[in-house]
Amino acid sequence: MLLRTRTYLALDIPLAPTPFVSMLRPQTGAQQLVYSSDLVLYPASPYVEFNDSVGNLCQRFVAQPGKLTITATAEVDTPPGIDVDPSAPFTEIQFLPNDTLAYLLPSRYCEAEQFGALATQIVEHTSDGYPQVERLVYWIRENIRFEPGSSTEPVTAQKVKDRGFGVCRDLAHLGIALCRSISIPARIVGGYLHGLEPMDLHAWFEAFVGHRWYTFDPTQAVPRGGRVALAYGRDAADIATYTQFGPSVSLEYLEVSVEEAG
Repeated sequence: MLLRTRTYLALDIPLAPTPFVSMLRPQTGAQQLVYSSDLVLYPASPYVEFNDSVGNLCQRFVAQPGKLTITATAEVDTPPGIDVDPSAPFTEIQFLPNDTLAYLLPSRYCEAEQFGALATQIVEHTSDGYPQVERLVYWIRENIRFEPGSSTEPVTAQKVKDRGFGVCRDLAHLGIALCRSISIPARIVGGYLHGLEPMDLHAWFEAFVGHRWYTFDPTQAVPRGGRVALAYGRDAADIATYTQFGPSVSLEYLEVSVEEAG
């Protein structure tokens, strides 16, 4: 399906020029074809692009004091569904690609070392691989409430479990921590989901089973496609929509739209 995406941010910059790094332009990849993508800063400011250590496309610029708006638009062809394969087996660690190994380790918001007993209990009597991840996601849906707007800052997977609710990013963190605790690589994905209610930037996770990455989304009752990925990482710290360096910046307005083209 061909999607048109748009993110509009209005920021208030404090009294000094402020360096930014953003991740707002999608790239063509295994699950999406980008036909067009644009980023407009107002007041106009030059930016340069680079790929970070895992290949995410990043924009680097310096914003002057005052009001700043950022408008990111794209037109992307993406599958209407996601691949589902209950027969995908567990990939033994010695056979994992080198670039997946980092996604086995604990990270800032995904304390995998704290979830081994719980994950093992949840997947007991479940076939190794894809069915284990599916069972973990089902457990999250049954035990953790998806509450859009309930938090503005990332929290750890342990806190999400303890309080019993969270935004999409929080549920993804819990899924990642549970997967890693039983030696399944897992990574967070930030981007867009067509038909998301309420519409916003979205986060989900991928798990590496059957020698490839599969999409899992604890916020959705059934597998859904229509996704546009902006960034991948170990957790939310790696995929921030924007990061400023220096005094804090106020986000005054955010608007996101995802529409089917044609």
